[in-house]
Amino acid sequence: MVTDTASDAGTTTTNEPLHIDGADQLDDVVSKYDLVLTDFYADWCGPCQMLEPVVETLAAETDAAVAKVDVDANQQLAQSYGVRGVPTLILFAGGEQVEEVVGVKGEDDLRALIESYAE
Repeated sequence: MVTDTASDAGTTTTNEPLHIDGADQLDDVVSKYDLVLTDFYADWCGPCQMLEPVVETLAAETDAAVAKVDVDANQQLAQSYGVRGVPTLILFAGGEQVEEVVGVKGEDDLRALIESYAE
């Protein structure tokens, strides 16, 4: 019998997106991980729903931690980063915002963007 002990370990994993609730939590994630791809999204947003499997794949397969911020639940946080449309992806490297992508981008483009900061 094979069991998956990773989910039982109780450690924070970057293999799946981290759902962010508030500026303090985002600041903690950005300070904890070298690379953080932050997906500002809304549940009602069709393009955001199209991007979700890409974001989940990037969380599982790249060196970046992936954070998801629901703009409806975190309006002030989204506003503080100048998010005017969803989806908006912001990449942090070394604790600093380095890139912003608005709209749906392909997995290859986003993977290349992450890898350009992974060195």
